[in-house]
Amino acid sequence: MEISEVKKILEEEEVKFIDLWFTDMVGVIKNVTIPVKYFEKAVNDGIWFDGSSIEGFGRICESDMYLKPDLSTLRILPWTDGTLKTAMCICDVYSASYEPFTGDPRFVLRRAMDYAKRMGFTYMVGAELEFFLFEKKEGEFTPVMGDGVGYFDLEGDRAHTLRKKISFYLKEMGIEAETSHHEVSPGQHEIDIKYSDALTMADSIIISRMVVRKVAEDENYIATFMPKPVFGINGSGMHLHQSLFTDGENVFANPEDRYGLSSVAYRFLAGQLKKIKEITLVLNPTVNSYKRLVAGYEAPVYICWGRMNRSALIRIPRISRGRPQSTRLELRSPDPSANPYLALACMLRAGLYGIENNLSPGEPAEEDVYRSPEGMDTLPGSLIEAIEVFRESRWVKEILGDYLFERYLDIKLKEWEDYRIRVTRWEIEKYLGRY
Repeated sequence: MEISEVKKILEEEEVKFIDLWFTDMVGVIKNVTIPVKYFEKAVNDGIWFDGSSIEGFGRICESDMYLKPDLSTLRILPWTDGTLKTAMCICDVYSASYEPFTGDPRFVLRRAMDYAKRMGFTYMVGAELEFFLFEKKEGEFTPVMGDGVGYFDLEGDRAHTLRKKISFYLKEMGIEAETSHHEVSPGQHEIDIKYSDALTMADSIIISRMVVRKVAEDENYIATFMPKPVFGINGSGMHLHQSLFTDGENVFANPEDRYGLSSVAYRFLAGQLKKIKEITLVLNPTVNSYKRLVAGYEAPVYICWGRMNRSALIRIPRISRGRPQSTRLELRSPDPSANPYLALACMLRAGLYGIENNLSPGEPAEEDVYRSPEGMDTLPGSLIEAIEVFRESRWVKEILGDYLFERYLDIKLKEWEDYRIRVTRWEIEKYLGRY
């Protein structure tokens, strides 16, 4: 839309404020609020802010940066009205030299999509967002489950109406939640977002996480996208469904193939299998991520692919007869703590690497690989293992750019060191009375 069209909408809707959103390197939403009368100036000239205060962005000596709103992302926040009625708009970050800031995660995804476009492809993605709802209890450190039911249960699912409210708000903000349901673990839920191009999907994930937290707070719950908040039950993933399109056609589709996949799809699949260890730090970026990636809890551990096997890293979902446009690859390792812009950029480039190098994924693994893993390669087992593989990858450095790569690595090394020197509750329970 043009700014004149946007101004008309804002006037008709009687919007009073605009929230300008962007993310830091690890995917945390940051915000600058302006009165609506300054929005046109923000679009034309940008809004300056102190980049040195944002994790990973800039040093004190290079702090001046500015935000440029992307008008296609403008949404009215449906829970605001009256004198506080507010719209939000996701922004791109620019440096003081008026160039796109190379450390902006959204810029990294745009660059990866441009790379795909030069090869003739548009990257399409759908997302399954899993999260936990905990009851608010004053003074409680341990999470309190919001219910005691399981997968697809209705009776006893106290968040059934809450998920409908989330879906309604998302629809009001232009995001289609195709389905929602209770997940396997007590207090665990899933919202499935309809596929779109990768940049729109990354924006949608950022918005959806905010909406989930907002609705949960209003209903006196705490929502968390932490991958493994409770020991001994399934953690939360962010399964991502991917396909490549050319001129509106899904080039992954081949109805004559056993799995319905084209040679392009097989090569893309092979590239992701080949590069998955190098990008795991981006897909699973926290210490807690690796508490989820263990055998026995429906999270992938072994690097393989298949259709029936839900322990596989990449699964080939069945599609309805006569629906080749729905052909896709489901990558199951990412979790919702990941920055979606960086995750999708790395996933796309990994798949394109397979296409460019004519790779083959090998034979599928249709048995439960947790029971027969002999000789099968695995994902990194801890944050420090993922850091070490990431640090040695010149290929990932090329994708992220020198600036973001080095600062992201530094952030994660500090996170690991902070974790490494902490005394945990497990250590107290295990050793305090024993030694």
